[in-house]
Amino acid sequence: MAETASSTDEPLDADSGSIPTADAIGDVPDSDGDGVPVEDAQGEVAAVEGAEVEGAEVEGAEPGEPARERLSLADLLEREGEVAADYLEGLLDIVDADGDIDMDVEGDRAVVSIIGDRLRHLVGPDGAVLDALQELTRLAVARETGVRSRLMLDVGGHRARRRADLTVIGSKAAEQAIATGEPVSLAPMSAFERKVVHDAIAAAGLRSESEGVEPQRFVVVLPGGTAATGFAAADTEAAADHAGAVASDEA
Repeated sequence: MAETASSTDEPLDADSGSIPTADAIGDVPDSDGDGVPVEDAQGEVAAVEGAEVEGAEVEGAEPGEPARERLSLADLLEREGEVAADYLEGLLDIVDADGDIDMDVEGDRAVVSIIGDRLRHLVGPDGAVLDALQELTRLAVARETGVRSRLMLDVGGHRARRRADLTVIGSKAAEQAIATGEPVSLAPMSAFERKVVHDAIAAAGLRSESEGVEPQRFVVVLPGGTAATGFAAADTEAAADHAGAVASDEA
């Protein structure tokens, strides 16, 4: 459990230097430009197998030379959580916010949560500040591990509540499509949000796809046919959303 600092609700201002920026963190090895991963879980394991670990003592290594150590995925995810917790503790000190840090692993990604009251300024409108903090945390983690991170960050339970809300939205949209026999279009959503909705619609036995261009991309529920698996795997649009959610998020 992380150390805590006193609380404040003053808004964050990246330009004023209250939030560490990507430039301050530095370049990320093997980055695709936005600091987020594009590989699937199998590719991530392959990347982990060649991860560099600075400071490790390995027989035969030259003095001062970074050693290479073969890490399991479980070891990497644990390391990601530790690095993220250290980074976020520093962030909480900078913004004078009070919160405990919880670390966990869900599937093939590390999950770090800041738990506490008076944290709305770390979430921001529609989770915009939270999304930015997640990307900064991933960059900080990747700089330490040498591997691009898919870590998920939550603050004050925001993502958990949003996931529950989106599941209800997807289920109700599926019910409407079944009742009317007509496609149902939903409001524009992020890749993470669309992925959650696709999953809910698939669980109801229907297919879904996405239309439009970011940031106005939205889910359409299709009344005919049944979902194959998960989020309507046969639907290339839904599959693209799933890949985007894996790369950006949160899912």
